[in-house]
Amino acid sequence: MAQIGHIIGGKAVAGSSARSGPVFNPATGEQTATVALAGTADLDAAVAAARAVLPGWASQPPLRRARAMFKFNELLLKHEDELAKLITAEHGKTIADARSDITRGREVVEFACGIPHLMRGDYTEQVGTGVDAWSVRQPVGVCAGITPFNFPAMIPLWMFPLSIACGNTFILKPSERAPSCPRRLVELALEAGVPAGVINLVNGDKDTVTAILEHLGIDAVSFVGSTPVASHIYSTAAAHGKRVQALGGAKNHMVVMPDADIEQATDALISAGYGSAGQRCMAVSVAVAVGDRTADALVKQLKPRIQSLKIGPGVDPDAEMGPVVTRQAQERIGALIDKAVAEGAELVVDGRGYRLQGYEGGFFMGGTLFDRVTPEMAIYHEEIFGPVLSVVRAPDYETALDLVNRNPYGNGTAIFTKDGDAARDFAERVQIGMVGVNVPIPVPVAYHSFGGWKCSLFGDTHMHGMDGVRFYTRLKAVTSRWPKSGVRDGHSLHMPTMR
Repeated sequence: MAQIGHIIGGKAVAGSSARSGPVFNPATGEQTATVALAGTADLDAAVAAARAVLPGWASQPPLRRARAMFKFNELLLKHEDELAKLITAEHGKTIADARSDITRGREVVEFACGIPHLMRGDYTEQVGTGVDAWSVRQPVGVCAGITPFNFPAMIPLWMFPLSIACGNTFILKPSERAPSCPRRLVELALEAGVPAGVINLVNGDKDTVTAILEHLGIDAVSFVGSTPVASHIYSTAAAHGKRVQALGGAKNHMVVMPDADIEQATDALISAGYGSAGQRCMAVSVAVAVGDRTADALVKQLKPRIQSLKIGPGVDPDAEMGPVVTRQAQERIGALIDKAVAEGAELVVDGRGYRLQGYEGGFFMGGTLFDRVTPEMAIYHEEIFGPVLSVVRAPDYETALDLVNRNPYGNGTAIFTKDGDAARDFAERVQIGMVGVNVPIPVPVAYHSFGGWKCSLFGDTHMHGMDGVRFYTRLKAVTSRWPKSGVRDGHSLHMPTMR
């Protein structure tokens, strides 16, 4: 059985801790590997390695750091099939979806290739007589990234390429459920010419995360995961003097207006609700149908499409949806479906008890659809992270908008309509960080920034794009004067002004 360790200072390390955890193939339910869980000594070693090379790496011209990113991007493309298979083997998503995971991550690497331009400062001549002023962006220091299981390539690639391109050094702590792809990403970064110690990887669990949050040698922490954990990470890391960005959970709504193309809206909900078995923070789990006629038409279209979803192991090229990640996830989703039925939601398609011949031990769920869900039900207000879609009926547009705005999460939302006025009003008034107009999963491209509002984000900056550059750099302002030889102004106790 495979043994998955750490990468510290450019070397593969088994780790000093006796702790380890199992890694499963979700399609078969079988354990395929054992992952080492870092202890304090392992994290100390990673921080020491990152600290040792920080001055030299930070002082490199940005163009040299960009060259490593260009090479890294080439290697990611070259090894795409290998990386996709690693993702599918431990997450369960289809190979095609795994490739998309890599592609969206590569886009951030491509963005990081422009770091010489992105880190440029500003210069103003003669802000006062004989006085010039300028600003520069400099690295924060040693940064750490804590990433979830659901995007083993994309989310690590949101973090460490941009961080190290900005001149920082980095420690990646991936999910212990899907550690193989992140490990391979770090190996490829080293192969691309990133110096040993600039990028390190420690596997671990909750204890490792706590050690990262409290470690005095780490200057910044970036996190993506559930809202309760994001809140804890933000408060704990900030209390220990760190810069923090922590992205939390979601309850994404898609509003379907009476004038919407129902077939188009159905396609969008199938893709956004059941892709990756619903295990995306941008998955649409609530369809808000405006008017009963809209809801009836939508449910009528959705029901046969969900019943005919091709479910299978991710390596099956015909599979549209794979398993969920763990047995515990499968059981938790099933329990939420049970509770929704007990609370009075109308179960239109039941995904419980799905069994696939030859894969009876796998963590499979069928697609599930509820109608006439209300905001008081657990299936509405809890993040499901599974292939379950709830239809909520709203009598009019204002009620639908209010429903979205009252939800405590603020990650993503969408509206499907042919009415430009309604679309514009929705985009302006909705209290959500990422908005789609006839786009069900409005994930920004790499040169814009990703992040929600309300309980979906803790911290002041979003991921990648210019917000990513701002997070991984500190702004320094310099005011300079070179007085003429022999000329003195004397001293003054007044606040200096530029005149």
